[in-house]
Amino acid sequence: MEKSVTLDKVIASEHLQIVHMPESAGEKGAKRLVVSTDVNRPGLPLSGFFDHFDSSRIQILGNVEMSFLMEKTSEERTVIFDGLFSRNIPAIVITRNIPIPDELIESAKRYEIPVLASKRPTSRFMSSLINYLNVQLAPCITRHGVLVSVYGEGILILGESGVGKSETAMELLKRGHRLIADDAVELRAVSDLTIVGSAPELIRYMIELRGIGLVDVRHIFGMGSVMDTSRIDFVVQLENWDETKHYDRLGLETQEYEILDHKIPSVTIPVCPGRNLAIIIEVAAANNRQKRSGYNAAEEFNRRLLKHMNEMSPESDV
Repeated sequence: MEKSVTLDKVIASEHLQIVHMPESAGEKGAKRLVVSTDVNRPGLPLSGFFDHFDSSRIQILGNVEMSFLMEKTSEERTVIFDGLFSRNIPAIVITRNIPIPDELIESAKRYEIPVLASKRPTSRFMSSLINYLNVQLAPCITRHGVLVSVYGEGILILGESGVGKSETAMELLKRGHRLIADDAVELRAVSDLTIVGSAPELIRYMIELRGIGLVDVRHIFGMGSVMDTSRIDFVVQLENWDETKHYDRLGLETQEYEILDHKIPSVTIPVCPGRNLAIIIEVAAANNRQKRSGYNAAEEFNRRLLKHMNEMSPESDV
């Protein structure tokens, strides 16, 4: 199913002014759908060349386009706007509070195309809009887990029900870290390199603790204890301790967890009575940050060990 976002959400997110909204689009354009993460500043289409024109994109007119149009006669502008709007584009946005010619409004009414305005510079507005659409229209999956921010690292905690994910998150909150999502985490591939996570709106800022019920983290710990979204930097997989299983003690083994074709650094932490999972996850977050900065403690230990073995070798005395 093709993902989409309604135009009213775009308007609210980008603080756009409604210049013209056709009745067919519904109140505030709620029924108008945007399905493309790309936007377009029509250059050649304004001169009549529509080969490879993508009509699913929001069209943006800035200083350059409007200066070109204002050099045309009223009749020529009408032909240009009719050619553009007849392709049933989602909407057109005029930036920088540039005066809008009457021909544009009249053509938009004929073809029932929403006309919006922004006071922001064109490049800045386009960047903001593309970022918003990339998040809203990104491939998305939901995972059962907890997402927290620890030392600025987005940590996705996974594991079977009852293993202690929510309790660990609550302990991390008490230690000054931040909650993004509990129980259900929505994961989106917003670029070729980045996965971001958020909570479904229905359970945002909530944690479920067995025996207590739902807890509103924002009200108990304050606004500084929650975030709406976070990049996924590290995955922690909790599992009950298995005596027959070998667990990596040095950290030389590289683990990765795949999300939407992205490979995220991961670690498996066995759970047993007496282990302070919050502290362990704090250390895991700090260690992952060090690795990204180029320092790996396990590799440093291995280097020292090899050096020591070479020094102790009988051949070194020869």
